[in-house]
Amino acid sequence: MEGNWYAVYVRSRHEFMVEAALAHKSLQTFLPAVERLRQWKDRKKKILFPLFPGYLFVQCNGDAAHFLAVLKTKGVVKILGDSSGYQPVPLQQIESLKTMVAGRCTLDEYPYLKKGQKVRIASGPLAGVCGILVKKGSEHTVVVSIDLLQKGVAVTVDGASVEPLV
Repeated sequence: MEGNWYAVYVRSRHEFMVEAALAHKSLQTFLPAVERLRQWKDRKKKILFPLFPGYLFVQCNGDAAHFLAVLKTKGVVKILGDSSGYQPVPLQQIESLKTMVAGRCTLDEYPYLKKGQKVRIASGPLAGVCGILVKKGSEHTVVVSIDLLQKGVAVTVDGASVEPLV
């Protein structure tokens, strides 16, 4: 099937079940999953976890019947979009994600942050510090500005420890 890829929001912990149900309806799906070591008291085991918990991707040709088939699937909450309708995910992003998952390298979900965004450091010795995200090369820098003095101070941090400020 040809068509655009759409992000589907599903009930908590229903990603694999929804993927199987959509595949049973002959719809093309993509659920990026990573293998992680899970530990119990008596054993350790590698388990597949969704890379983006609560989400998977489905390919639809834009036909209302396809969207309806997706929405009527048990466990599906909604197809992501805005007031103008369902928003397709760019093919380049899907292909890049497929390549990364197929490469079987270590993947972790990473917060979506933009340069100039107000952020808070969530963990580490600087937890609670709020500032503006500045990106220098491959490093993340958080700048804390003192408006009254018109001065600022910058600190380089691990991007995983930074969260958007709401």
